[in-house]
Amino acid sequence: MADRVTVIGWDGSPLTAAARSALSAATLVAGAAHHLALPEVPPNAERIRLGSVDLAARHIARHRGSVVVLADGDPGFFGVVRTLRAPEHGLEVEVVPAVSSVAAAFARAGMPWDDAKIVVAHPRTLRRAVNVCRAHPKVAVLTSPGAGPAELALLLDGVHRTFVICEELGTEREQVTVLTSDKAADHTWRDPNVVIVIGGAAAAQGGWLAGDSADPVRGWALPSEAYGHAPAGEGESAGLRSAQLARLGPRVGDLVWDIGCGGGAFATEAARFGAAVIAVDTDSAACARTEATARRFGVQLQVVHGRAPHVLENLPEPDVVRVGGGGEAVVSACADRRPERIVTHASTRDEAEAIGTALTEHGYAVECALLQSVELDTDAWSERERSVAFLLCGRRPDRAP
Repeated sequence: MADRVTVIGWDGSPLTAAARSALSAATLVAGAAHHLALPEVPPNAERIRLGSVDLAARHIARHRGSVVVLADGDPGFFGVVRTLRAPEHGLEVEVVPAVSSVAAAFARAGMPWDDAKIVVAHPRTLRRAVNVCRAHPKVAVLTSPGAGPAELALLLDGVHRTFVICEELGTEREQVTVLTSDKAADHTWRDPNVVIVIGGAAAAQGGWLAGDSADPVRGWALPSEAYGHAPAGEGESAGLRSAQLARLGPRVGDLVWDIGCGGGAFATEAARFGAAVIAVDTDSAACARTEATARRFGVQLQVVHGRAPHVLENLPEPDVVRVGGGGEAVVSACADRRPERIVTHASTRDEAEAIGTALTEHGYAVECALLQSVELDTDAWSERERSVAFLLCGRRPDRAP
């Protein structure tokens, strides 16, 4: 095993005395090509180009001598330190940090970033990174080949954002470009880069929690009156909505379809969990109410006016779906897109059975429960309103619960 492993962050600034000292004693240096070209790298040291960090870590573990690993920015922030310290490699490391590329990008843009979401985009995580950009007003994206500004822009189709693209930070070729997301796909961008994605509702004011802000509204599955409109049928029932939310479990990185969004209560609450939401309705007035509700609660969502299932054809792939209206035909169309979970409701047992059969035929495990709630007038302790509905949930058995 290596006698000593030092990880040095590099942000384009002159190396610190501690970094120069570690490099001068190194018998093996690992890093990207521009790191290995630094004049401080000893000419007689073995050099490894960092491609796969896992492969490099195995080589480092077998090396006898002092090792230095050079990495851009802060190597402890979405960097190589996590891989090097993994139990399978058994490496103990010393870290000389530098300014992270995210901090540098926001500094170049002259913007605070304590209220920003930060995501890493690889080809396998690109869709989830885009969903975070849909749902939040300020996001920094650490990109990679095949998951850069152009790909982000293409998947954000229909959602307007401003991109601040910072290329090759800390080098002589550093460049910062500001443009709208619809123009980003028209250019070729140099790696590595950081994309700051801005748009939608105003960014949260600085507070006490980095990367987020406390939800100003306490509680969820709020009564319909909290959204500024009267109940609009079973789909807007607070009790039914709470059960639907619990079964779908919307979370950061998810894309939720809300088909038949009505007044926007469910769509808004799903967005409050941090998920990206596309709300669909055939009624233009319902779409307007949903947009107004989202603004009132300070959440981001996309509203699509159209009739399901036809309007669903051009929407991006969902993770979970709530069908508030449309019955078996719409549920089947949603199941064709293979989301992880689908919830809906029915007013009769026959309707519930038909929907359950359709979900089963699409390979979903189906749960159905009869929900009944009674609202009481607490002045007279008498029944004010009774609600009865069949709640159906389809889960893909090939996905973890």
